Amino acid sequence: MIKIEAIIKPEKANSIGLALEEAGVGGYFLSNITGKGNQKGVEVTTGRGTTKITRSSVPKTVITTVVDDSQKQKVLDIVLEYAKTGDGEIGDGKIFITKVDEVIRVRTNETGKEAL
Repeated sequence: MIKIEAIIKPEKANSIGLALEEAGVGGYFLSNITGKGNQKGVEVTTGRGTTKITRSSVPKTVITTVVDDSQKQKVLDIVLEYAKTGDGEIGDGKIFITKVDEVIRVRTNETGKEAL
């Protein structure tokens, strides 16, 4: 099993979530965060449009799912397709993949693939 965490632009979350559901991914979690990567923040206009400042952190959404190894490529393809802006822009996001040793469903004590 693997855990996939994708940091994306918030406006991309709904389309990715719908595509994951259509692909048969059992569940995922969304977390709204702020942060900074290579993008180094954004310039915003404040007040009545007269002052510009640089916000060092920008809003992002993290989509997290744990899937069987056989679904890994399907999930990655979905995130890569739906998270990318046009031909790709700074701030489109990053994907982190982590090996998961064990999953336990609390309600039933099921483990492994059955717990997903």
